[in-house]
Amino acid sequence: MGMSSEVEALAARAQFMRESMGKSQSITDSMINILGSFDHRLSALETSMRPTQVRTHAYRKAHENIDNTLKAAESVLTQFDVSRQVENKVLKGPENDLGGFLAAVDQLQNNVEFFTLNSSLKASDGALNHARGLLNKGMTRLAEEFKALLAQHSKSVDPAHLRELLPNPTKQAASSPSGGGPTDGKTDLPHTPPLLVLPTLILPRVVPQLREMARRLVAAGYHQQCLKIYRDVRVSTLEQSLQKLGVEKLSKDDVQKMQWETLEGKIGKWIQYMSIAVKLLFAAERKLCDQIWYHLDPHREKCFADVTDSSVHMLLSFGEAIAKSKKSPEKLFVLLDMHETMHNLLPEIEVVFSGESAVGMREAAMGLIRRLAQTAKDTFGDFEDAVGKDATKTPVLDGTVHPLTSYVINYVKFLFDYQSTLNQLLGEGQQGKPNSQLAAATMRIMAVLQTNLDNKAKLYRDPALTHIFLMNNIHYMVRSVRRSEAKDLFGDDWVQRQRRIVQQHANTYQRAAWGKALGYLSGSAASSGGLGSSSDGSSISKSAIKERLKNFNLLFDELYQRQTQWTIPDNELREAVRLAVAEVLLPAYRSFVKRYSSILDTGKSNSKYVRYSPEDLDRMLSEFFEGKARVDHRR
Repeated sequence: MGMSSEVEALAARAQFMRESMGKSQSITDSMINILGSFDHRLSALETSMRPTQVRTHAYRKAHENIDNTLKAAESVLTQFDVSRQVENKVLKGPENDLGGFLAAVDQLQNNVEFFTLNSSLKASDGALNHARGLLNKGMTRLAEEFKALLAQHSKSVDPAHLRELLPNPTKQAASSPSGGGPTDGKTDLPHTPPLLVLPTLILPRVVPQLREMARRLVAAGYHQQCLKIYRDVRVSTLEQSLQKLGVEKLSKDDVQKMQWETLEGKIGKWIQYMSIAVKLLFAAERKLCDQIWYHLDPHREKCFADVTDSSVHMLLSFGEAIAKSKKSPEKLFVLLDMHETMHNLLPEIEVVFSGESAVGMREAAMGLIRRLAQTAKDTFGDFEDAVGKDATKTPVLDGTVHPLTSYVINYVKFLFDYQSTLNQLLGEGQQGKPNSQLAAATMRIMAVLQTNLDNKAKLYRDPALTHIFLMNNIHYMVRSVRRSEAKDLFGDDWVQRQRRIVQQHANTYQRAAWGKALGYLSGSAASSGGLGSSSDGSSISKSAIKERLKNFNLLFDELYQRQTQWTIPDNELREAVRLAVAEVLLPAYRSFVKRYSSILDTGKSNSKYVRYSPEDLDRMLSEFFEGKARVDHRR
């Protein structure tokens, strides 16, 4: 019973679902028919509305074109009115309102550019010509104001201020960087030398005004006029600064005619002027030029080159005249000073005068460095030749140090103040130790000097004085080297070798000067009295003893008169030579007098032969080599 009820219920549901699906199919078919008819109607509607859509798009496009045309017309009309609006301000000039004037000039410049680009517009020719004419008048007034403002604030720099700013080792360590941008003291340009306080050439508040003027003048095509104004004013101001400092325009002929003392002073000043000019004045001009002509290349580079060209060549021409002047030994050191100055300034020259426009000045500086180097090398070589060729025929009468020796030694000592430079110049293209070139050249000079001294020693007739002369000169050389930087380069071997030569000359002097005198006090001297060889004097006659003493006295008198006029300038050497003579002479004299005094007559006649006591001889020997005038020593 229960089962049959469930089956009937399922059958009823199945029947209901079949009926529902039949109705759904019928509805779907109806909808398809309806949608098909809508598609048909819409296609017909679209076809009928297409002309209306085309007309609407055309109306919209025409409206946009009309708006654009009206706007363009309004802009054109505005441009036609610009000249009238700014004319009074442009004609009035920038004197009282630079900012307003520059704004008016900018508007006028844009106006000219507009009509130039829109030359097809009717009536634009008249407007363009009027705008151009007005702009030219404005640029003329601006150029005049640029010149007046630049000239008003361009003053020469006080020389004392420049010398205060000139860097030295202590001041440079404490100096501060000097930037130089267009507005706030900073710049992206690479030209300002580092670690220097530069002089202020134009007040900082004026520089931006000049920069804005220059920018407008260049933009309007007035760059040539602007460059000329700037060049004329700054060239004159820079030259005035140098002239007040002391820089002179000197030709090669002027240099050739100068006495050496005058020329040497001017060279010393030139070295200072070059440092001031490169480190301070030219660097400050570069900074000022970079600021006023900021982003106006290539005018900026050309402007700086034009401003500094005449001043640079005025300074370098003096150096060229010195390098080309007649060579002489005393010029070597100033040539080296000038070379060192230029060589040390070269990095700053390359920075300050960077750029294609200043290439001529860089090359001129390099050329001067090369010429100074070559002239210094030639002068050094000539000095070496001159030492060997010095042919003075008049000997120094007292046998002291020859002027040539003192001159050469002082010269050599000065050379070592320039070790680095000379080794570089003498060693160019050569291999060797850092100091080998100067050492080798100096050793050659000393050898040449000694050869020359040997020749000069031959001028003396007295062999003893010959050796005093050589002893004095070589001792002076050794002492000078030992007390100077040259000692390390010459080495101990050279010093010891020369000291042995000094001692040899001292010994030879002693034999030449005192050999005969010592012979009278020994058994080796010949005598008219017929001397025997007995050491106790038993075979020596009384007359022979008197003859010996007489001859000794005469010879000693002669030696005294002569050698007290000779000179040994070095105190220690003089005492050493005296002591060496005394150590040989006095014992021999004491021994002789003591041995033969009993044979001689007593009383007054004895003093006739034994004229001097050993103490007298010792006292008189202490007067030797003092360079005294001739005196009578007799008691």
